[in-house]
Amino acid sequence: MLILPAIDLRKGRCVRLIRGDVRDETVYSKEPVSMAKLWQLKGAQYLHVVDLDGAITGEPQNLEHVFAIVKALKIPVEFGGGVRDFETLKMILDKGVRRVILGTSAAQDEKFFRKALDKFGDRIVVGIDAKDGYVALKGWVEMSKRKAVDFARDMQAMGVKRIIYTDIKKDGMLQGPNLKACKEMACALKIPVIASGGVTTLRDVEKLRALERHGIEGAIVGKALYSGAMDLKECVKVGLGLSTAPKTVKKKKAKK
Repeated sequence: MLILPAIDLRKGRCVRLIRGDVRDETVYSKEPVSMAKLWQLKGAQYLHVVDLDGAITGEPQNLEHVFAIVKALKIPVEFGGGVRDFETLKMILDKGVRRVILGTSAAQDEKFFRKALDKFGDRIVVGIDAKDGYVALKGWVEMSKRKAVDFARDMQAMGVKRIIYTDIKKDGMLQGPNLKACKEMACALKIPVIASGGVTTLRDVEKLRALERHGIEGAIVGKALYSGAMDLKECVKVGLGLSTAPKTVKKKKAKK
């Protein structure tokens, strides 16, 4: 299973939010390129980059940093956040980004989305961000009435080759992923799913890897890496099945 470390950009800095709330921001680095190089050095095979400002405003705001990351790395980069017109999409892909994640535009602009899919095929990934099973839009500030699983099936029918599924309530909480929802999403589709939100421990990675047979292709990991709760090298090994998560040993209570 592929492990994708996440870099969330806001005002040119590498940050993490809790449940996407910009009022609850922690800045981990003012040098996104250096952070990207670190994740590559630690064994990342793919990098996940999101422009948080772009997701909210509807237009990418941190592309200078995104392109600097792409230029500095040897591993592929996927990017999302505010890409809602064809010219911007083409320009980003031409600059070397391997895949672009479309979320709001996939849900609200069918003409653009179909054109993007027809032109770029599997370089287009649909990001489905869900809260209580329903699709969230525009940087998670708006909720739709569409169920995430139904929306995913519609995307598959249109020819989408890959889904990124994020459980908003789990994102940035360090409480473990929503395994039930991830499995439900994967089982509903014939295309691969990348899980995002809440991955905290090596045991979480192991549990997601067990869902590979249902269609979970990878996991995006963010805050757990930045906070030191998990080491990327070990995370990658567990994801590949080269190592197992250490078992938790329960301490026996001392006899009085």
